[in-house]
Amino acid sequence: MLSTAFTKTFGVRHPIVQGGMQWVGRADLVAAVANAGALGLLTALTQPTPEDLAKEIARTRELTDQPFGVNLTILPAITPPPYEEYRQVIIESGIKIVETAGSNPAPHLPDFHAAGVKVLHKCTSVRHAIKAQDSGVDGISIDGFECAGHPGEDDIPGLVLIAAAAEQITIPMVASGGFADGRGLVAALALGADGINMGTRFMCTAESPIHQNIKEAIVAAKETDTELIFRPLRNTARVASNTVSREVVEILDRGGKFEDVRELVAGARGRTVFENGDPEAGIWTAGTVQGIIHDIPTAGELVERIVDEAEALIAERLAGLSVPVSA
Repeated sequence: MLSTAFTKTFGVRHPIVQGGMQWVGRADLVAAVANAGALGLLTALTQPTPEDLAKEIARTRELTDQPFGVNLTILPAITPPPYEEYRQVIIESGIKIVETAGSNPAPHLPDFHAAGVKVLHKCTSVRHAIKAQDSGVDGISIDGFECAGHPGEDDIPGLVLIAAAAEQITIPMVASGGFADGRGLVAALALGADGINMGTRFMCTAESPIHQNIKEAIVAAKETDTELIFRPLRNTARVASNTVSREVVEILDRGGKFEDVRELVAGARGRTVFENGDPEAGIWTAGTVQGIIHDIPTAGELVERIVDEAEALIAERLAGLSVPVSA
């Protein structure tokens, strides 16, 4: 068993996190990940109301007695979701781990910490990780440029970003973006992280609530089959390459505005992709890691495989590289 600062602080057996993903972080997947000894995260805003989130937490508890958490992504909006009500449901439901993302988590920390909730905050740059650490979060998830969703605007890949963050971060830190197997876990540990966070890889598991066609599309895809949309708007997002995402890139590269692509990128269309299985129906997130995803195991099989691969690499390959010093 690989014991790290992350596993000790957040109370899980393995240094692996199933990150919060819109439309994906639901009870069946989260419970399967938790039962395997990793950290599963429900996605709060996948649930239409705070009351629905409370029901999903209860449903997850029916499927596992292991620790799991909730992702609460905080984004500026003209009419924002009732974040305080979601936060209160998390606390009243007895959840002890929260992943925050998006805006500064500081306003939420006093209530979470008063309730004994540990907060893991997702960042895409070292400067934001330092700010989050200074604000009092309990752990950092650092996202490299390879990740699905929003990689920030610095374009720093994980090989550099994780090492740079490790020089500044003293609290537990997990690495996100580009991880799918034991090789990645060992690499993250070597770079100074205390574990890995995986999104796309957990999308492609038996318990993931997305359509089988989309899982098979991920397996078939190469690492080059993603698009970076919203680059000219300075709100870059990495998504699967399809006719819709390529059209969005073309429109914005010609000088188009968000209003010109609003209908193409509508969240309802992306949800339809996951529900109906047509990969061309809308925008959906996928990371470059899809190029090394080759099967659709159960979440339990995946976690066990990653841990076994990592332990074997550490014990056999890496140990075998050392050269005894002659007397």
